[in-house]
Amino acid sequence: MAASTGGSGKGDKKGKKKHINKPTSEKYKRYTISGDSVKRAKSCPRCGAGIFLAMHSNRLYCGKCHYTEFLDKKA
Repeated sequence: MAASTGGSGKGDKKGKKKHINKPTSEKYKRYTISGDSVKRAKSCPRCGAGIFLAMHSNRLYCGKCHYTEFLDKKA
């Protein structure tokens, strides 16, 4: 019979994990400046200003409250 050295036997991981930074916010991409005017992307009608709708090929989508707006189909 082999002698056990103790522990749970689920691997010998030692030390801390390497810290990985999360990607930064890219809200600056939702604004376009042309001349003296600033245009904002469409915001969510339920959540209010500051929560932008994601642009997909056939819809606008809010990731916070799951509001979906379908775009017109070209027939």
